[in-house]
Amino acid sequence: MPEAPAAWSASALLRPSRVRAGLGAATALVGLAFAAFLALAVATLLALVIVRVGGDWIDGIALLGGDRPRLHPRQLAMRELAVDVVRQGVLALLVVVAVRWRDGAAWRRTLALVAPVPPPWGPGAPGLTARRFAVILLAWPVIHITWVTGIADLFRMPIGRHTALSPGLTPAAATLWFAYVLVLAPVAEELLMRGALFARAREVFTARGAILATALLFAGAHLTPAGFARPVSLIPLALILGWVRWRSGRLWPGILLHAWSNLAMIAYVLGPA
Repeated sequence: MPEAPAAWSASALLRPSRVRAGLGAATALVGLAFAAFLALAVATLLALVIVRVGGDWIDGIALLGGDRPRLHPRQLAMRELAVDVVRQGVLALLVVVAVRWRDGAAWRRTLALVAPVPPPWGPGAPGLTARRFAVILLAWPVIHITWVTGIADLFRMPIGRHTALSPGLTPAAATLWFAYVLVLAPVAEELLMRGALFARAREVFTARGAILATALLFAGAHLTPAGFARPVSLIPLALILGWVRWRSGRLWPGILLHAWSNLAMIAYVLGPA
């Protein structure tokens, strides 16, 4: 019986290993997606319970039994805002507690809250210098707004200009909303995505793979019943946040860029048409 050619034999040997590698990567991605879904679901559920109980107590509504009175539009708006705010706070706390339980004293390094040792980008490669990060911050609003508005037009969901906040929000509530968008959401989402999940992804993937995996998870977490417009519009932001996390080895530059990106979109939407 003639022997198989050497090239064919090598290909036959490599094919199963590639399949196993692909299955391992897919399994790891599913595990990361499940962890993200679980964290977000638990944070949302706890936020709903906290706001329901706290809101009823503040409004003098019986927690158990009796007919519930109809809430005014301002009460509904305040409760919706409270759920968003509480969810982000609970999410950040859940991430810190889970990582601390899993990694013990190394939890700060896992979440990139301290400088990595050794640097994550490899020997001889530049990290993220202050000048390079400043250039990113200066250029990013234009890139982000152009991409987001282009995707919105592509999906026939144009973004309005010179809009206003909900009339049901008081000045104090509006201030809380700005704090939620510019501080709470960037901190909580970066702790989860570019903190805990990025660290877990780096145990399986290369740096490029971890950036892509967390970008997909970040976009998927923003999927709404309206469709795929919002997730697609966030892909460039998710990719640059992952790149910044890898290059800097720290979490705070991504938090700053995330907040800066949110501020740019707020200014664009609330600003004059």
